[in-house]
Amino acid sequence: QVQLVESGGGLVQAGGSLRLSCTASGRTSSRYTMGWFRQAPGKEREFVAAIAWWSTGSANYAGSVKGRFTMSRDNAKNTVHLQMNSLKPEDTAVYYCAAGVVAQAMGVPASYDYWGQGTQVTVSS
Repeated sequence: QVQLVESGGGLVQAGGSLRLSCTASGRTSSRYTMGWFRQAPGKEREFVAAIAWWSTGSANYAGSVKGRFTMSRDNAKNTVHLQMNSLKPEDTAVYYCAAGVVAQAMGVPASYDYWGQGTQVTVSS
């Protein structure tokens, strides 16, 4: 089993920044693809960003966050971060960290085996 714990959420004004972190414990593996997803009230969970386990550090991003969000990974600390800049009210959601042996379909929630409890991000206008 792998446990994922997110932190760093909060309330921020539009145009501001937040940095989310996700720390893994338990049976961690550098071969896990790590992903960030978000879910707004009444909406389905959607892909935000992911770093494949074989990646040297480059991440894939959803079009809605590309250029504003940056995902990074520290395998030595079993931690991933999501730096969110130029936040918009539509970024308001619960943000979830996910891990799994994912080779394809990194943007699909069902591809991941482990999930964190989520952290709330609220962007006011």
